[in-house]
Amino acid sequence: MWWPLLVSVRPRQWTKNLIVYVGLIFALRLTELPLLVRATWAFVAFCALSSAIYLLNDVLDRERDRQHPLKCRRPIAMGKLRPPPALAAALLLALLGIVVAGALGGGFLALAAAYIGVMLVYNVWLKRVVLLDVFAIAAGFVLRAAAGAVAVGVPISPWLYVCTTLGALFIGFGKRRHELTLLADEAEEHRSVLREYTPAFLDVLIAVVSGSAVVAYSLYTFSAENLPRNHAMMLTIPFLLYGTFRYLYLIHLRDAGGSPEEILLRDRPLLANIALWLVVAVLILYVAPR
Repeated sequence: MWWPLLVSVRPRQWTKNLIVYVGLIFALRLTELPLLVRATWAFVAFCALSSAIYLLNDVLDRERDRQHPLKCRRPIAMGKLRPPPALAAALLLALLGIVVAGALGGGFLALAAAYIGVMLVYNVWLKRVVLLDVFAIAAGFVLRAAAGAVAVGVPISPWLYVCTTLGALFIGFGKRRHELTLLADEAEEHRSVLREYTPAFLDVLIAVVSGSAVVAYSLYTFSAENLPRNHAMMLTIPFLLYGTFRYLYLIHLRDAGGSPEEILLRDRPLLANIALWLVVAVLILYVAPR
């Protein structure tokens, strides 16, 4: 049972929780070891909480997953992991996440609880409501980012909210487009909300949020208070543009986009671009003259 359980908690998707470090990095506190340790505990808490939600989701959707060309390989859908032990593991992981969140303070615990609430409402209801399904996913990313900032006691910049929201919407609508094209005529049988979307409509939404994300990040590099006054942070804009274009290329021409974490781990150009963006950003923030 242990291997199917490990697969079901989806460790690959823990990459999404790395967003808790963003507040620490861009508040120029990355070199402070105690804060880095607290951010790491925040990462652990969200890994536990998100895995609990994944287990619950797989139990609730196991019948539909069995008809899906990719999700049918999930252990619960295949019958390799039965619902009772999966739900027991979900409960234990949720308790672990809550205990760690409580140790990090009341503010972090409140945001972690809000994350659990949003994800539960998403799984029970919002994933069947057009547009709100993707907004709920985006809310999960924003709550992670805000919680990471609260865990280390740094101010939550408005730019963190704006850029995280737009980036998450971009990825979310891209995921819906991939599902729609992959499943074709059977799309609504696997996810009922897909009957409300069309590729053309999603392309418009993707264009709006991707363009808005680029503009918002560009404005951030010029106007955020804690950045170098010589506007050196604008040198990171080309990385954002390439990453956006690469993701669009993968969605439209490589039939990817269904699992952002898989793209991140498998697409070397995109992974290299993110790594270079992070290196350049850290050098500008921590090494370059201000």
